[in-house]
Amino acid sequence: MEPILVAENLTKQYGMRPAISNLSLTLEAGRILGLMGPNGSGKTTFLKIVAGLQKANNGYVRVCGKALGIESKRLVSFLPDRNIMPKWMTALDAIDYYHDYFADFDTRKAYDMLEFVHLEKNVSVAHMSKGMIEKLNLTLCFSRAAKLFLLDEPLGGVDPVAREQIVSSIVKTYNPDSSIIVSTHLVHDIEHMFNDVCFIKDGEIVLYGDAERLRNEHGMDIDALYIATFKEM
Repeated sequence: MEPILVAENLTKQYGMRPAISNLSLTLEAGRILGLMGPNGSGKTTFLKIVAGLQKANNGYVRVCGKALGIESKRLVSFLPDRNIMPKWMTALDAIDYYHDYFADFDTRKAYDMLEFVHLEKNVSVAHMSKGMIEKLNLTLCFSRAAKLFLLDEPLGGVDPVAREQIVSSIVKTYNPDSSIIVSTHLVHDIEHMFNDVCFIKDGEIVLYGDAERLRNEHGMDIDALYIATFKEM
């Protein structure tokens, strides 16, 4: 089976500063990858390149064998690290908007997810908490029939209850025919759902592999391994 994602020797610079440096990774179908690193390490830049929102200076990306472009964008559902929905919209308005914009959007699934995360349909974004907004955006992201889901800090700033509901939603949406990349700082809270992990710093991969194998090799959980890895750098 064709890998969901192949990235080879990606490089991206902002002026003289490299955001991504020769980054390469492959993600097979049915995997959830934890993308971890300090602020400014290049996580968001990498996700935006894969989503087709930014262009790399060098290297290439294939999504299900397709080069970056219109065809690859149809296969990718991207959750940015900040809300992009207008404040006047309710959850129902947002669902209608996504249904009109994305041909693969499943309205029934979106309603089911709203119920699963206990989010009111008629509350406007302006009156939603940070956690509620994250649940709405996650619902919109996962209600598409995409092959690759990119989540940029989906748990940033939300309370523990909302965090648990969001993590449960991600796990519930797991599909062996698709894959998920989750960028996060909150390693301890969600490491249990990762099949693979990738630590990056200054745009370069410093550790990458199967999560369980890394736990066994290093004799510690991923959170402790993350702390140990970046403490030494």
